Amino acid sequence: MIGNEAVVAMETPRLRLRTFRTGDLAHLVAMNADPTVMAHLGGPMSPEASLAMAEAIQHAFLAEGIGMIAVERRADEAFLGIAGLNRLAWYPDDLEVGWRLLPAHWGRGYATEAGRAWLGYAFRRHGVARVISVADVPNRRSRAVMERLGLQLDHTALLQEGEDRFEAAVHAITRAEWERQPAS
Repeated sequence: MIGNEAVVAMETPRLRLRTFRTGDLAHLVAMNADPTVMAHLGGPMSPEASLAMAEAIQHAFLAEGIGMIAVERRADEAFLGIAGLNRLAWYPDDLEVGWRLLPAHWGRGYATEAGRAWLGYAFRRHGVARVISVADVPNRRSRAVMERLGLQLDHTALLQEGEDRFEAAVHAITRAEWERQPAS
């Protein structure tokens, strides 16, 4: 299902948010194997798990319009990471906005820019009442992005994924809160 052509979901001033292309897969595998990237995401993934994840994301996005698809820098078409919307088993009634970038692209506002675009997509296209974002409590970088996007801490929860248990900070923003933001 992943080939050389991509479906562009949307563009921002600096980014193109699109489905995966074959050329992205090596970068995705490397990102998901990086212990720094995956420190708060259950640990490094095998290449096989990353490729299976990419296929599942591609299928979900093309079928439902949700999934953590590729983030590409428009200026040079560099693969920066992934961002998008998810449905989490812990919160099946909510859409979650999330992101994961290669470390070379951290601290440049790309996660915030992609997250802002995905919030608009969730509220406009999917018509949801609220969007959440979930991060491991120690993951200050992601929590800071959530706050920049206007999401506020809703609650903390002890969550389990496989054998791993972690304390999560669940942030949320309602459609009305999002609409009041100057950037929306």
